[in-house]
Amino acid sequence: MMSSEHPSLKMAAILHADVAGSTALVQLNESLAHERINDAFKRFSRVIDQYGGTVHEVRGDALVAEFHRATNAVCAALAFQTLHIEMLAQLFDDIAPSVRIGVSLGEVVFADGTVTGAGVVLAQRVEQLAAPGGLCITGAIHEALPQRMPFEQEDLGERTVKGFAEPVRVYAVRLRDGEELPRPTATSEKKKIPITRWYAITIAVVLVAAGGLLAWQQSSAPVLQPASIETVPGSLPDRPSIAVLPFTNMSGDPEQEYFADGITEDVTTDLSKISGLFVVARNSSFAYKGKSPDVRKVSRELGVRYILEGSVRRAGNQIRINAQLIDATTGGHIWAERFDGTMADVFSLQDDVNRKIVTALEVNLTVDDRKQFDKIETTNPDAYDILLRGLEKYQRFSLETTAESRDMFKQAIEMDPNYARAYANVALTYVSDVNFNWTQDRGESIRLGLDYAARALELDDSIPQIYLTRSVLYLAQRRYDAAIEAARRTVEVHPNYTDGYAGLAFVLSYSGNFAEALKAIRRAKELNPQYSYVYLAVEGRIQFHMKKYPAALELIEKSILRNPVFDRTQLMLAAIYAELGELDDAAWAVEEALTIRSDISLADERRASNYKNPQDLNHYIDALRKAGVPEQ
Repeated sequence: MMSSEHPSLKMAAILHADVAGSTALVQLNESLAHERINDAFKRFSRVIDQYGGTVHEVRGDALVAEFHRATNAVCAALAFQTLHIEMLAQLFDDIAPSVRIGVSLGEVVFADGTVTGAGVVLAQRVEQLAAPGGLCITGAIHEALPQRMPFEQEDLGERTVKGFAEPVRVYAVRLRDGEELPRPTATSEKKKIPITRWYAITIAVVLVAAGGLLAWQQSSAPVLQPASIETVPGSLPDRPSIAVLPFTNMSGDPEQEYFADGITEDVTTDLSKISGLFVVARNSSFAYKGKSPDVRKVSRELGVRYILEGSVRRAGNQIRINAQLIDATTGGHIWAERFDGTMADVFSLQDDVNRKIVTALEVNLTVDDRKQFDKIETTNPDAYDILLRGLEKYQRFSLETTAESRDMFKQAIEMDPNYARAYANVALTYVSDVNFNWTQDRGESIRLGLDYAARALELDDSIPQIYLTRSVLYLAQRRYDAAIEAARRTVEVHPNYTDGYAGLAFVLSYSGNFAEALKAIRRAKELNPQYSYVYLAVEGRIQFHMKKYPAALELIEKSILRNPVFDRTQLMLAAIYAELGELDDAAWAVEEALTIRSDISLADERRASNYKNPQDLNHYIDALRKAGVPEQ
């Protein structure tokens, strides 16, 4: 059959990407691997569109795109890798598709809706030279990049590539530390295509209360390159500061990954409750999962002096924890030790690790600090194990996995009716149901969430998530004073709890206390240097209501670049553009929001709002009206 269109030739910057080790991923879990690869390329397609590129083909585990400018191709590649690495850091299994990218300049042929030619083949060959999660470019692309761009380009020399007679000079490219990519400057004349609901959000657990966003949470040795105090951003905290890197699962069973992650998270949580320590949030530390970073990099990026890293081995009922504490300013080990026990000893093993750290860092414990070491979470190790399994399900973030996690948390309660943490986690699942409309009876889900939180509180009043749960559910009931009181209690109980400050900012902003809300969200960002896009969205909305529109715009745009499929963030972007008088951009943001959720209207926004003060609601609604949101 003859082609319906004539082939055309042109010179273009071609981007080729594929998934490293896709076959192994499929062998581990075929359906989940295909789902995550597909989601990754849909995210990548969105970024390519933002930078003026055109995706010509997505097949299996590969993607091909064309750009008019080499700079845009490289920026799109690095922007995606930054986003994708952040997403992968939140996964709790080994089905983590790592993408390699190559960019070349060459002649290509367009025919029958496909793109072929030497430029495509060369991009593919160069991509195969990139490390997983990396980017390689040809010498021609290197020459086309302005020197002002914030890229580090490592000359890999001339490489012989299959199908090309002459060697090709190749460069590995990454974003320079501490720099940001330039905003998209698309040169394509094509009309933007609205996004669709392209990918399932896999970032930990996210609360979207009606009208806003709130993030929720609950190896080989590194190359020991010391970090001087001068290399740490700003100044180190006035207390000993530490990051707990994800413990490596040494059990020989990928199914035990949840257990190693659970131990890491619990050690982090217990340390963060000690008033004399500054402990980086779990989300920030887990950005290094599966990697072997040098301590200088971790110290610089997280703003800490000490690093705890190690491994967990579980064989039947036996547990072994290997841990070492490192001073990043000298590169030296403060101590390295092995802790052996059984599942019945799991909490005492964690306490042993924590006591060793406290002693080594000469931390003075308060009476309340000492109580933390004496507290027994549950006397039933099987209840603890099923709770960790439930957390792994819960953090996958979907209607189905949330329901599965609730069943597991309830099983833990059946095993130990006095297990406060299990009640608290059941309450969390109802919060997700309420905020994502995963419930047929909103009022009943709120009631159940508050009931389980109340029971958890009776058993243990030191779990901060209980108060944050109550705060968000009270806000959903528009009980503002109760919501603020619960949010304040969250950070009183746990002064290092980063999402507690984000929750406080969230509730205060809807209550009209924007100045205090801004302080709270900035404190959350200090505690969690690798903060998620949700923190940006919360701060952006606060700045909007303080009428600091340029600052709000910068924050919301960054949030959307990381995750473009929240209709609330797109609507806030539309409102900001409208207040800045940029009505074309405002209309585009409205179109994006309507693509995500087609039934958006001013009437629904007003009805679903949680704003306490009418003037704040009117400010938001009037801006949306100027942006073009339909009335009904």
